[in-house]
Amino acid sequence: MRIIPFLAAPASTSTEAWVAALQAAMPEEKIIAFNELSEAAKASCKVAIVANPDPAQLQQLPQLEWVQSVWAGVDRLAADVAKTELKVVRLVDPQLARTMAEAVLTWTLYLHREIPSYAKQQKEKIWLGRPYVKAQHRTVSILGLGALGEAAAISLLQAGFNVCAWSSSAKSVSGIECFSGESTLTAMLAKTDILVCLLPLTPQTQGLINASFLAQLPKGASLINFARGAIVNDEDLLDALNQAHLSHAILDVFTLEPLPKSAWQWQHPQVTVLPHCSAPTDKGTASLIVAGNIERYRKTGELPQTVDMRRGY
Repeated sequence: MRIIPFLAAPASTSTEAWVAALQAAMPEEKIIAFNELSEAAKASCKVAIVANPDPAQLQQLPQLEWVQSVWAGVDRLAADVAKTELKVVRLVDPQLARTMAEAVLTWTLYLHREIPSYAKQQKEKIWLGRPYVKAQHRTVSILGLGALGEAAAISLLQAGFNVCAWSSSAKSVSGIECFSGESTLTAMLAKTDILVCLLPLTPQTQGLINASFLAQLPKGASLINFARGAIVNDEDLLDALNQAHLSHAILDVFTLEPLPKSAWQWQHPQVTVLPHCSAPTDKGTASLIVAGNIERYRKTGELPQTVDMRRGY
């Protein structure tokens, strides 16, 4: 029986659960946590399954040709192996896309129906109905039109919103106004009421949402960041909120996680803090997809589509 190591972040508490799920999905393989590997196994394995692993552990696998990530986002992993020949395969799971689409719709409706304002009114014991705005009169724009972005855009469209989406390269989705390239971004932002960030973190997107970017949104717009914390310049976001240019920000990701107790986001009245929970990976469906990738590799020697290290995704 062939051995495949599972490598997780040093502080991970889910290694045992991942090993069990992966083992159930591929009984012909032997899935073993890295810390339980023999020296002989370390010297011979060619594929590993990873969840933000310690780079030092990867270096102890000299024959490793490729790694299968159980996360859709691989920015940190890609940075860790960028100067090596190691190939990285990220998780592409339809269930993850459905989960993200559900989260985007949930929190868009939260903003659309002005729940933050009603919560504030409750604290102040104010009985006041706010004017209703039809969904089709609200424009929701998505940054990033990959698998997650497309699923989210379709769910918003089905809910009746006017939906725009931007991607670095040209794409087309029926019923959605699609923008691509830097030259069209300004036009999309100018008509946006709620902006949803689903971009991968790359050298090009790090710090993208800064003061000049936010200034292109209409006064009173809102931001949802379900991508990576480093895409948003925190100080510029704080200024936009304090100056009432932005009405609210829903943040599920942060540059430093867990978010420190001293961070300004916890107490800001126009910020909703979420603990990186918008789209958790489903171990069952993810394990089946990983099993399929590895089975094809065993049979044909061909790798699944790998991450383009130049783009970072």
